[in-house]
Amino acid sequence: MKISTVLLDIDGTLVDSNDAHAKSWVEAISEFKFDINYQIIREKIGMGGDKLLPLVIGIESASEVGKKISKLRQSIFQTKYLPNLLAFDGTRELLEHMIKVGLQLVVATSASKDDLSKILEQAKISKLLSNRVTSDDAENSKPAPDILSAALKKMKVCPEEAIMIGDTPYDIEAARLAKVRSIGFTCGGWPAEALAGSFATYGGPKDLLKHFDESFFSSAAETGAKI
Repeated sequence: MKISTVLLDIDGTLVDSNDAHAKSWVEAISEFKFDINYQIIREKIGMGGDKLLPLVIGIESASEVGKKISKLRQSIFQTKYLPNLLAFDGTRELLEHMIKVGLQLVVATSASKDDLSKILEQAKISKLLSNRVTSDDAENSKPAPDILSAALKKMKVCPEEAIMIGDTPYDIEAARLAKVRSIGFTCGGWPAEALAGSFATYGGPKDLLKHFDESFFSSAAETGAKI
């Protein structure tokens, strides 16, 4: 079946924002007197707050304290870190090329709608990514498949017609559970070994664009190769 649709993670995949998210969580959690290590948080970036908070401090995101921490994290992220975020090299060019060859693009992220909108504007790629599915559109964030399943439904395609691009093991696991093949990017900080469940790994947008014409991704999109 021909590949028609690309499901795209944003943070750490198209935009260099993983460290900013981790620092925001650490600062917010620390304000509530929890002892938290940066590296522990950094390894959980890619999950939504509904998964992260219970894992790192044993607090449910829907609890009163959880809601306060999440609200503070968002404020810290948007005021302190967001203004300095940049898209990875080659991001715009890769998106434009995929659109040019006839692929549909849809964002599939654990970020909130508000964070996502601001991140895309800051990275200057908002107009290229009008189809968006966030944690607000699904019951569970990654590594659960809910966000990807919602993206497939939004684009009216079956899993065999889509491919996911992400930078964390949570993206790759979510894709596996949604029965979607995936491509891993190492630009978000995870090594290729951690993305072993993906069909292929690349350094980032620029690297995939450089090898696009010789990749399975291209042949599947252009010839209808089965996955």
